[in-house]
Amino acid sequence: MSKFLNIEYEKYTLPNGLDVILHQNKKIPSVAVNLWYKVGSANERKGKTGFAHLFEHMMFQGSQNVEKEMHFKYIQEAGGSLNGSTSFDRTNYYESLPTNNLELALWLESDRMGFLLPALTQEKLTNQIEVVSNERRQRYDNQPYGLAWEKLFGQLFGDGHPYSWPTIGWMEDIQNFRLDDIKEFFRTYYSPSNASLCVAGNFETDNAKILINEYFASISNNVVVPKVNSVPVVRDRESTEVLEDNIQLERLYLAWVSDKLYGKEDAALDVLSDVLGGQKNSRLNKRLVFDLQTSLDASCFQYSGQFAGSFIIASTVKPGNTIEDLKKEIFAEIEKIKNEGISESELVRAKNSIKSNYIYSLQNISTLADQLNNYNCNLNEPNSFAFDVNRYEQLTQNDIKVVAAKYLKKNYAELQIIPRNEKV
Repeated sequence: MSKFLNIEYEKYTLPNGLDVILHQNKKIPSVAVNLWYKVGSANERKGKTGFAHLFEHMMFQGSQNVEKEMHFKYIQEAGGSLNGSTSFDRTNYYESLPTNNLELALWLESDRMGFLLPALTQEKLTNQIEVVSNERRQRYDNQPYGLAWEKLFGQLFGDGHPYSWPTIGWMEDIQNFRLDDIKEFFRTYYSPSNASLCVAGNFETDNAKILINEYFASISNNVVVPKVNSVPVVRDRESTEVLEDNIQLERLYLAWVSDKLYGKEDAALDVLSDVLGGQKNSRLNKRLVFDLQTSLDASCFQYSGQFAGSFIIASTVKPGNTIEDLKKEIFAEIEKIKNEGISESELVRAKNSIKSNYIYSLQNISTLADQLNNYNCNLNEPNSFAFDVNRYEQLTQNDIKVVAAKYLKKNYAELQIIPRNEKV
């Protein structure tokens, strides 16, 4: 396994600041091109949210030498696939295609990095405002429980924190996107020195370097990226919010501020979340869903960002029971871990589950390329695979007990979603 986790790569930086990572695997017939920009919703501010997610759309609307929608058409006609995603801290764009089409992907990515603005028009922006507005309506506003995460994070992190608004943005901000603001956002963040390019799979190294230099080296970089205005979140008491929604079953969410991505206790919190609600045989599933049958589901996870983490428990109330029934039992299980810890078998099972899911994901060359970029941007070392797994391997039962006591205090954010027109 250690051999598998020692990923050979070459990293260098172009004069304009673009990080380049090359990982060659001649045993497969495809190549993955993965580009990270170090910009996400955390780089926005109140009244100007949704910009990073908007560019996940705008980057496919054509650039100086590529007509609108042709990025998709070129890649798909070449037998490849592509997409993008946005989080708090980064936006990524990626293609996977037959190895003989590497140049196509590099040309397309370079054209929109260096030459998007000449093709960015008010007509395109107006069109994408409507697209993103509809996406927000479908996935958030008109989706059962769809507002849960933005309500929960807003309550947990507090007004003004860069993780307190949704990645897609507030509807009012989306409707008020202005072309000049959009262009300025692009100039500020979509720059070579704020990006990391990974090419992984079946390719010739010398040829890849020539192509990367040809398409990316001439893109100018004149940007100093503003620092994210983030301060540690201090919560000294619990808070509760009740949201009426067009649903039939009540749902409870509990959230705590936790350790940041790759922080000292991030891995222990991952294991704790797995023991509590990460699997069918986890404590909350066993207690609430199977034994007491007061809940239809119970899940738990640790979500970490560059500036903070969140530890979240969610459970849907089974008819005939109440949110307070669930809450009582959830805290009973938390207190057991605080006082008694977890068993060795629970620790081993959680470690094996996390490790096996991680190893399995790396069988996909696109996921491997994305991880290389992830480690490069967050740890400054693309080959951090063994480090990542070892964070879990070295954990003890006591480590899990310690983080439960440290983080799962009476300073949580509670969100209750109840059927509309019903009272608590």
